[in-house]
Formats: sequence, C-alpha cells, structure tokens
Amino acid sequence: MQLQRTRDTAPEMALRRILHSMGLRYRVDRSPLRGWRRRADIVFGPAKVAVFVDGCFWHGCPEHSRRETKSNPGYWSGKIARNRERDADTDARLADAGWTVLRVWEHESPVLAADLVAKTVKEMRGQS
Repeated sequence: MQLQRTRDTAPEMALRRILHSMGLRYRVDRSPLRGWRRRADIVFGPAKVAVFVDGCFWHGCPEHSRRETKSNPGYWSGKIARNRERDADTDARLADAGWTVLRVWEHESPVLAADLVAKTVKEMRGQS
C-alpha cells in the first residue's frame, strides 16, 4: 500500500487542470483545519471549500466496489469500511467548522466535477 499514490493521481490532476483553466486558484494536499492530520486533495481556503477525489476501491464506491478481493477479503472489507467511516467523520467535522465538503469519485467526469466545484466556490465567495 505504500506504493499507492496519495496525491497527484490521474483523476485529481484532470480535475485540477480544468479548475486552473477556469481561473480558480487553490491549495493542493492541505489540511483545511489547523493542527489536523487529515488532508483534502484541493482546498479553497477563503471560500472554505474542501474537495476530495476518492478512489472507487479505497473509499467503497457504490457503483464499482462491489467486487470481493481474492486475497485476504476479511482485511480489505474491514479496511474499506474504516475508510468510509473516516470519510464520514471528516465530512462531519469540516461541516461543523463551517466548511463545504465536496467528494468526487475517480470515475466521474472531471468536466462535470469541475463545474460543480466552480459553482460551489463562487457561491461560497458570494459571486454569481
């Protein structure tokens, strides 16, 4: 698992390229809250928007993660369940702190995801 990328994945880079071409500027792989170990993939600080690009396998995508692993299925089902619990906890803590959390699945269209992110950021900045 150490060889798995935690940042700059292909879906994340595709989304970032589109957001940048839209004129949006952001921080990458940053913790939205000070002193917190959890990091968002894309952070719009002043607008308080945190974007997570979730991998289908690692985060238990309802469309793609139904397949069982052949090696050590007990470990992997527990691991993915814990990841989902941590994601829900992260979302709740950020919402309590006044942040808007957007989660994008790796299989989603980066263009549609970028449109959603741009719309949300503009709303949070008070722009139309």
